[in-house]
Amino acid sequence: MLDPRQIVRWVHVARLTVAAAILLAAVFVWTSATRNDTLVATLAFAGAVLWTGAAIALDRRPRDDAGPSTLVVAANVLCDLALVTAVVHVTGAGASQFVALYVLVVAYAALLLPAVGGALAVAAADVLYAADAAWLRPYATSGGIGLQVALFGVVAVASGWVGARMRAAGTGGHRLTAALARASVEAADILRAMNSGILTVDADGVLLYANPAASALLGVALHERLGAPVLESIAERSPELAHALRRAAVERERTTRAEGTVARADGLRRIGVTTTAGADDARTGTAIFSDITDSKRIDALHARAGRLEAIAELSASLAHEIKNPLASIRSAVEQLARRSARRAAAAGEDDEDERTLSTLIVRESDRLSRLLSEFLDFARARVRRVERVDVASVARDAAQLAAAHPSRAEDVRIDVDAPEGSDGAAVLVDGDEELLHRALFNLALNAVQATPAGGRVRIEVQLPEAAELPPGIAFAGGAVAVHVSDGGRGIDPETLDRLFDPFFTTKPTGSGLGLAVVHRVVEAHRGVVLVEAGGGGSGARFTLLLPRAAEGMGTTAERAAA
Repeated sequence: MLDPRQIVRWVHVARLTVAAAILLAAVFVWTSATRNDTLVATLAFAGAVLWTGAAIALDRRPRDDAGPSTLVVAANVLCDLALVTAVVHVTGAGASQFVALYVLVVAYAALLLPAVGGALAVAAADVLYAADAAWLRPYATSGGIGLQVALFGVVAVASGWVGARMRAAGTGGHRLTAALARASVEAADILRAMNSGILTVDADGVLLYANPAASALLGVALHERLGAPVLESIAERSPELAHALRRAAVERERTTRAEGTVARADGLRRIGVTTTAGADDARTGTAIFSDITDSKRIDALHARAGRLEAIAELSASLAHEIKNPLASIRSAVEQLARRSARRAAAAGEDDEDERTLSTLIVRESDRLSRLLSEFLDFARARVRRVERVDVASVARDAAQLAAAHPSRAEDVRIDVDAPEGSDGAAVLVDGDEELLHRALFNLALNAVQATPAGGRVRIEVQLPEAAELPPGIAFAGGAVAVHVSDGGRGIDPETLDRLFDPFFTTKPTGSGLGLAVVHRVVEAHRGVVLVEAGGGGSGARFTLLLPRAAEGMGTTAERAAA
């Protein structure tokens, strides 16, 4: 496609060339030229030089502009028509061999100007040519003049059609360029705003692209390492990600929905990875990866809830079947012990062995009965009575009971940070107060038992914002969070996965049902339990997230007082 600016430059060159040629011819070649002809040629040359300089000065605009100014082009056309008229006049008017120069001026006018401008250029050419040929040179034939005028019109129409096509193509090109620029900017903005990390490396491990999320997920300022090898440093933090990138770039093998880990300063994070190889023969690999730690945690919570529900249903029936015969056995042993004691007293014999055995059976029966009661508590952890519960008050009561427990080490302190209900800032949930108290007491007691002498247990009751909740967890009316932190050594990784399994315990005298009951109670209230294992000098932290109660209704005690 012709460049309008290039056409204008050619016009400037042609104008000066024609004006100079006519002047030289009038002075040195045409012996028949009169003094008036020479004067006209001289004035035409001077005007062409002056106007060309002025046109160049007037149209100095940025090169990425759509084209030359329409006003400047129109002025060029008028100047060139005057120049051509002067040339034709000097060289014989209607009989001049330079009449074809009108055609060139009309053609470029139709190319560069809108339809109206092209029509005006044809009209001006017709008037100037006819005036010079018919009036100043009356011997010119009218038929020849009419033919030339018709030719100007045909050229204008053809050139106008070509010009319209050129302008349409130019407009389409500019629109396409603008659309591509917008798409590029939008794509860059999207990549920068994505939560997923995107990395592109070549076969040598040189970093070609990294968005901000990739740097944040890996904990490395990747934007500072563009153009440098990065696979080794990525492998130190995430071997799975580095391996997938290397396979994509070198072996052109794609990876779909792989999982890996990233070692960061704030702990180990789970990531999901998908890679793709470069198009055609490009030896590049691109990885898209995201943090799936919280989603994996949610999946584990759902799986754990389903497993505990199945165990609870089976356990309830078994506990009933065992507890009733156990009570009968205990009662029978007590009766046998009393009869044995009476017989021994009547015979004057010592029944110490029988008493010892009877006492052992009764004690173990009581222990089994307590274990079955706890098991039934686990199985029956269902909300049976819904009321408005002040979680802060329940947390303080549970903390007092745990602080008075005989298993508490010396000087272990329990701090409770919870709003006071009397100041109007009560933290309320709809649920079973007895079940919630049992769950919070179990957590508080576990924290006390895990904390060595002189340590500290902290219980916090908060109202977190939606943005503060882990991804994938949401409550329509807001959430209530209860954090229970101990001062122990944390939870071992191999223990963490089995923490809520029934009968799993690390305590020599524990039943292994405390945390299972906590999980069942929280699930029954449509909440979740989260665990931070701690370690490295910090204790474990359990978080209960419960749906917050709707406004406009007080606690049971407040309603009773009213």
